Order: sequence, then structure tokens, then C-alpha cells
Amino acid sequence: MVLSTANLTVDMDIDTKQQFINDIIAECKSVLEENPGNRCAKYCLEYLNSEEGKNLDSKDVVTFYKCIKTGLENPDSSLGCYAMTPLDYSKFGGFFDKVIRDYHGDESGDKTHITDWNVDDAEDYDVKKLGQDELSMRVRVGRNLIGFNLPGEMDKDERIKFEQKMLPAFDQLMEKYGGKVHSLTPDFGDIGANPNLISKEKYQKLVDAHVMFKDMDADPYLKSAGISSDWPYGRGCWQSQDKMRIIWFGEEDQLRIMCMKKGSNLLEVFANLNEMLSTVESIDGIEFARDDNYGYVTSCPSNLGTGMRASVHVKIPNLTADGTDKKAKEVCKPLGLSVRGTGGEHTPIGADGTVDISPSARLFIKEKEIIGKLYEGIEKLMAIENA
Repeated sequence: MVLSTANLTVDMDIDTKQQFINDIIAECKSVLEENPGNRCAKYCLEYLNSEEGKNLDSKDVVTFYKCIKTGLENPDSSLGCYAMTPLDYSKFGGFFDKVIRDYHGDESGDKTHITDWNVDDAEDYDVKKLGQDELSMRVRVGRNLIGFNLPGEMDKDERIKFEQKMLPAFDQLMEKYGGKVHSLTPDFGDIGANPNLISKEKYQKLVDAHVMFKDMDADPYLKSAGISSDWPYGRGCWQSQDKMRIIWFGEEDQLRIMCMKKGSNLLEVFANLNEMLSTVESIDGIEFARDDNYGYVTSCPSNLGTGMRASVHVKIPNLTADGTDKKAKEVCKPLGLSVRGTGGEHTPIGADGTVDISPSARLFIKEKEIIGKLYEGIEKLMAIENA
């Protein structure tokens, strides 16, 4: 069935609200019949039958529906939900907590996230010891600012306001790292022209070089969640002069902050990112949203905690001999590693068998531990590749 949202307003009457909740429950049951792995539908059913769920007022029902809409419209989702504001994780805690702990494997139900970047006691994570040459390394984190809705709830004006909020911060970053801002926002409305606007041709070049993100409006999951709305307003990136530091703005999270480097010591790119994050956080008016239980707040529950993805490109020609990453994924999953193509998720592997690998864990793991997991994963993966 297709849920009718014609009467879905913050001031709808009790009968209209209850009918809509009943429709959501029916839709969840329908989704689960063919997609039992859809966590959104599974825990939504439990939540709406709980005391917390039953006591949602009309305004909260509207927001909650926005959070779960992508999971119902895209039944093949394994998570299927996004927060609309940083407070949603506590406001709808009876729902999100179960989704989060299921996805991140917390059977105890009482773990809290601890942030720890200290690598003073870390080992020497040099992949040359594993017989690897220099690798393409990238580490990124998702961050969102206090005082703004998350991207799924932003309208065009707020997206423009957020971009303008970041411009002084980018100026300070450029004082230290150089570079420039590349913006897709056609105009700043009443404020006037956008001095950082780039052409479609320049945008495509940046996408091809993996500097910028693709057209989000083509992604059905992000579209259902409202995250790709108002494209391309409020979207763009800053890139440093040495091309090694990038900040996306207006993607799935308000900010995606990343560092990359070609080298052999994993700690180098990790240290570069930590330094840049410290610089960003020290800028007046920049405060990242956090949750007491889940660490740094992100739109998608899968990225909560560290918000970090640390990856390297490695050649595994034997495991990719059939031209796909199917076998590599089978081998990597038990190692706690995710496998992607060289251009990111849903992209092909390299012609020489190069794939992008990263630790899957984001939450209930310390930042410094992710680098250790990556090194350990490379070591075990290469042992299987060379067996």
C-alpha cells in the first residue's frame, strides 16, 4: 500500500493521527512479509505499540514518519531510517535505541560510546611490514552542527544559511591549508550571487576525481528521507591546496571531513585528520552535535559514534579473479571489513583487482581502535589472498 499523507499535519486531530498510525503499522507488516531484515519496519511495529509510541503528539508523529519513511518506501533497506534533528535519537529513543544496538551488535543493550583519538601507545602500523607498497589511504568523519536541523529536515533557506555559516570557517582553513571552496548553490536568494559557484563541467570533473559527491537526488534512499531535497542548494566542498584535505557540505551529513594520503603508515593520515578536526572545532561558532550514549550525531544510525570510515585501496587479484568483489566480500565480512569499488559504494573494482576496504565498526569502538582494526584486516586479508 502507499501511505496517504494528505492529512498529515502537525495540528491533525486525534482520529486522523490514529488512522495514520494504523496505516504505518499495516505498511510495516507488509514490508516485513518480503523483507524480514528491514530493521525500520521491525522496530517501528514494536515502538508504535509501546507506551512511548502511543503517546506521541501530532507534531512528533509527523517527525517520526519522516524518520522512517525511507525504510517503508525502500523495503530492501537493512536499516531504513534517518534522524531529522540531533534530538530525535532521544525523543524517539524507544525506536532508535533498538535499531542502533541491533545494527551495531550490542547484545548487552547498555554500551555507551567513548571518544578516544590518543595513539601514543599505538603500534607501528606500516603496511610495508605486510609486503605492501604505498597505498591510497583515506579517513573521513561525518559531523553535524548544533543549532541546525539534520539534512533530511532542512529546507532550501536553511541549507543556504548553513553554507553561509561555514564560509568564515573555510576562510580560516584556507589561511592554514590554502585551497578553495567549490559550491553548487545557484544563488544566495535575497543576499545575491554566490561567489564560489562552479560550472556543471567543473562539478563533473570534481566528481570524476572523487573530490565531490554525486547528484544525491538520484539516490532513492536519500530522496525518501528528504536528504537530497532542494538539490543543488547548500551543496559543495572545500579542498586544500595540496588536495589532501576535503570537507563536503550538504551531503548525508552537514559535513563530511576527510583526509587522504598515499603512503604506507596508516597513522599519518589518521594524525592529519585529527589535526584538521581540532582546527575546525576551534573555530568560533562551530560546535558538533553529540549524544551521551552514541557519540557524534549523524543522520544515519549506521555512522553514529566515531562517524569514521578509514579505508585503503589494496590489490587482491586472486580474490577478484572473476572480475567482481563477491568472493572478497565473503572473505572480508568475518574479518569485520567492508568492501567497495575504487570509486566508493556501488562502483566497480579496479581492473587490476584493486578494492577499497575499511573496518565496518563505527559505534562503541574508539577512533584509535579503528586504525588498528584496519591494519589487522589488511594483514589477514593478504594472508588469504596469498595462500
